[in-house]
This record gives sequence, C-alpha cells and structure tokens, in this order.
Amino acid sequence: MDSENALAAWLRLTLIPGIGGETQRKLLAAFGLPETIFAASRTTLAGVIGDKAAGLLLDTDNAEAVAAACQWVDGKHQHVITLANPEYPQMLLEIPDPPTLLYVRGRLELLNRPALAIVGSRNPTPQGLQNAGQFASALAGAGLAIASGLALGIDAAAHRGALAVAGDTVAFIGTGIDRIYPARNKELAFEIAERGAIVSEFPLGTPVTAFNFPKRNRLISGISRGVLVVEAAVESGSLITARLASEQGREVFAIPGSIHSPQARGCHKLIKQGAKLVETAQDVLEELRWTSPPAAAAKVGKAETAQTDANGDDASDALLATMGFDPCGLDELVQRSGLAADTLSVMLLHLELDGRVASLPGGRYQRLSPN
Repeated sequence: MDSENALAAWLRLTLIPGIGGETQRKLLAAFGLPETIFAASRTTLAGVIGDKAAGLLLDTDNAEAVAAACQWVDGKHQHVITLANPEYPQMLLEIPDPPTLLYVRGRLELLNRPALAIVGSRNPTPQGLQNAGQFASALAGAGLAIASGLALGIDAAAHRGALAVAGDTVAFIGTGIDRIYPARNKELAFEIAERGAIVSEFPLGTPVTAFNFPKRNRLISGISRGVLVVEAAVESGSLITARLASEQGREVFAIPGSIHSPQARGCHKLIKQGAKLVETAQDVLEELRWTSPPAAAAKVGKAETAQTDANGDDASDALLATMGFDPCGLDELVQRSGLAADTLSVMLLHLELDGRVASLPGGRYQRLSPN
C-alpha cells in the first residue's frame, strides 16, 4: 500500500478541478510519481501541459479534500489504489484511459479476478430479470466475478444472482463512493461491500451527474473478459458499454428476445453488428474458453440446472408451450388452448406462484421458464 505521504500526493493530483485524466497521464508519463510532478518548476510543468494547467496544478489548494480522502481510507475495508499500486486491476491497464486512482469498498483482491460484465435495462421484463439472475448465478458459480453498475433492473439482478451462489461481484458506480445511488439499492450496496467490492473513480461527495455514468461504463467493460447484454432498448446505455467493450477488445454477448419487445431491440441490434448470440451460460463459458476451477464445478452445475429445470405437471407444461414467450392476454389463451377462462385463471395463478409465469399490466401474462 502507498505510504501516507505518497497517497496524499496522488490524491492532490487527482482532486484538482480542471486537471482531468488525460492531463494526469501526461504528467505521470513525463515525471513519474506525483511527488516529482509537484517538485517541478512552473516553467517545466508548462512545457508539458501548458501555462493554464500548470497554474491550476500549483496554485489550487485542495488540502481539505485530500485530508478527507485520507481519513476515509482509515475506515474498515476502504481503500484508495493508484496506478503505482500492485493491486490496481491489471485489465484496466489495457484500456486507453485507465483511472489514475480508484476508491474501493470491500474485497480488494476481486479487482484482479477474471470477470464477466452483465448489463441491461433499468426497466426490464420479468423474463429479463430472471435471465440476468440465472446467468449471473451460473457464471459466478463457474468462478467468474460478475461486474455491473448497481443500477436498478438488470444490473441489480446480476449482482444478486452472483451473491445467491456465494459468488464474487464487483459494482462500479458513477458517484462518489460515499454515496449510494439509486437509494432503492441501498441494502444491495451494503451486501456487495461486505461480500464483494464497490468501486468508483470519482472523488468523495461526487453527486449524481448524467455524464459520469457512460464514463463509469468503460470500467465495467474494461475489467471484464466480456460483456453480456441481457435486455436493452436501442438507445440504452448498455449499448455504450457494449461498444466500449468491442473497442477494448473484449467479447460482446447478447441474449435474444421477442421481436415484439422494445427491450429486446438493443440486443438484436448488437447481434446484427456481430455480438455473439447466447442462450445459456455455457455458451458464454465456451466462447471465453473458460474452464471452471474444481471448487466451482458443483456451483455451475447447480446454477445451470436452475435455468433448465422442468417444474410442473403435463397440463402446466402444455399451457406454457401454448403461451410461447411473448406476452398474451387471457382471451388469447382461451382461443389457443381451448380451455375455459376460469380453468386458465387457476392454472396461471399456480404458475405465477411457482415463478414460471409473470402477470403484466393490462391483464397479460408472460412465460418465464423455458421448460
């Protein structure tokens, strides 16, 4: 771990408004460590980053912010790691714009575990939520850390799926690490901090700002061997993550959906552009040529079984086959199945309680299980 004085110099460099990541990397490339940067003359600094930036660098007093960050590091399982730290995630060193430092709550070692990102819509369908959780459970069970963004919807389902099988998960956030956004994921964030890791490149106290979330996305893709998009509209931020993954040389995977679902169109667009269509977690593992560690073999088998288990009697299975995978109403099911409406209502209730069917707004139903 960096010494206290060395860490303070790194924080001083990164906490100067107007001195962004590109300028920081120029300085580090020219001078080495931050202590050397601040020991250089104004003229020498100006030769590297210009007069205005050199003035900001030397004249900005951010001692209070530096002290607050150093105090934060004293908290339990709270870390600041820099580009000079051996625990810095090596995968991020491969991207064009790695953060100069990262704030981390939780298990620092997870940042160098092989990871797979799972991202998608903040307003998913019930099927999308189930897919995200099941894929995350299977892939975490196989020994991959699950990376995502702690957002509502698919991100949260992916984190929960990994935690459900005692797997590893890392959440990259777009605010200061001392803030939890969205508030509805507060309990999930605490659980990830205890059992996984939460990571931010933004200074303490950084509020919710729209610009920061696409910036955050490059870290989700950058730390991962591949990105799996579960559901996404055409204009979804998840497609930004997928594009960044492609630019970073990572694999891009997408789960197809109904042609009638707006939440599937982003995935279909990715597939048309060359993303790999996947139907099971095994498809992802094979594409990554991933061999599960022995300790994970039982987990992945159990998680994959949860994806494919048939759970019900013949009549229920026949009704599910009649439903297909697109949302449909009760009247339509009456016509397709030939069953009475009251009989169907009872069967649908049981299937919903079993977690195999979801009721949607407008009196429609959607099948959740492929069997």
